[in-house]
Amino acid sequence: MAYVVDFDPTIFSLGPLQIRWYGFMYVVGFVIGGQILKYLAKKKFFLVPVEKAESLVTYGIIGMFFGARLTYVFVYNWKYYSDHLSEILAVWHGGLSFHGAVTGMIIAGVFFAKKYKLHLIQITDPMVLVGTQGLFWGRIGNFINGELYGRMTDSPLGMIFPPGGTVPRHPSQLYEAVAEGIILFLILWAAKQKIKIYGYLTGIFLIGYGVMRFFIEFFREPDAQLGFFFGSITMGQILCFVTVLAGFVFVFVAQKKNISITA
Repeated sequence: MAYVVDFDPTIFSLGPLQIRWYGFMYVVGFVIGGQILKYLAKKKFFLVPVEKAESLVTYGIIGMFFGARLTYVFVYNWKYYSDHLSEILAVWHGGLSFHGAVTGMIIAGVFFAKKYKLHLIQITDPMVLVGTQGLFWGRIGNFINGELYGRMTDSPLGMIFPPGGTVPRHPSQLYEAVAEGIILFLILWAAKQKIKIYGYLTGIFLIGYGVMRFFIEFFREPDAQLGFFFGSITMGQILCFVTVLAGFVFVFVAQKKNISITA
């Protein structure tokens, strides 16, 4: 008998105020991310004063939510939002794109780098170390919400997500949490000990995420409003090609700029 994923998405309520697991998971990721940035600043890998290190989280949050939301609206579901313009910023109704979040965070990194007179790659390298662990908590939040579930399966790993019917499905949120949130984080942290030039970590992250997400998409249910492209490719997989390409661009920039890591 397959496990039924049917958690109460609300931790507790105080009158009209609700504390939800999904939002709580983001808070956990942001808090841990702030501590990682302070650690990296102390080690002189993140080249800002320790007391200012956590401010990158604020920049990242703003960039992430605007990038994630606007990409979801205009790339994934414009047909709906073109008739419901008042809901474009209604993120509490759901609808975020990770690929858009990455784009938004890079743009936020540009402004942060300008403020502290650093090159973008000196900001994005610490940022990807923080963001990768945040991916883990975000996907756990998706799992608790019973959203972004996988395709139907008779595998022993199959679970029943009520919004997806009564048939077992791949828990693709957990696949992503482990691959993109744990394995990729460990790869980046190990690479950090050996790499001596800024920019390579960002490239490894983008390439690694793109490859991992591309293969996990074969287990994940495609967005209902989009379906498949070219017969079997999802929008997520198309954006993964772009992500991998962006990763190689960062590797090229790293080689060209050759900014040494003195930590």
